[in-house]
Amino acid sequence: MADRSLRGIRLGAQSLQSEEGVVFMERKEQTYVCAACGRETTLMFAADAEAPETWECRTCGGEALLKLEKGTVEVDHSGDKAARTHWDMLLERRSIEELEEILAERLAFIRERRGAGQDPTRVKSA
Repeated sequence: MADRSLRGIRLGAQSLQSEEGVVFMERKEQTYVCAACGRETTLMFAADAEAPETWECRTCGGEALLKLEKGTVEVDHSGDKAARTHWDMLLERRSIEELEEILAERLAFIRERRGAGQDPTRVKSA
């Protein structure tokens, strides 16, 4: 087993391939400007690739816009939907009157159990 080991090489640490004869793809630089903090980020893209209009800012996580010769690109956010909250989804299933009724029932149940000296967080074991 020991006679089959490779000596004098660190496996995985260095590549055995060289960059000799490799032709790299043409590249272009694109600059993004963060709307929140004003930081500029420069990224490299392939020359034939279409750069995205927005990029996430590395500093603040805000939206950075693609910088053009005449300013920055304008992004249309009119089609973006606001995230639905738990409350929005609940209102899709029940009306306010139903929710008030359920709340009143639960409060009465908890008050009744507290009056009896029981812990309202514990469930009765069968």
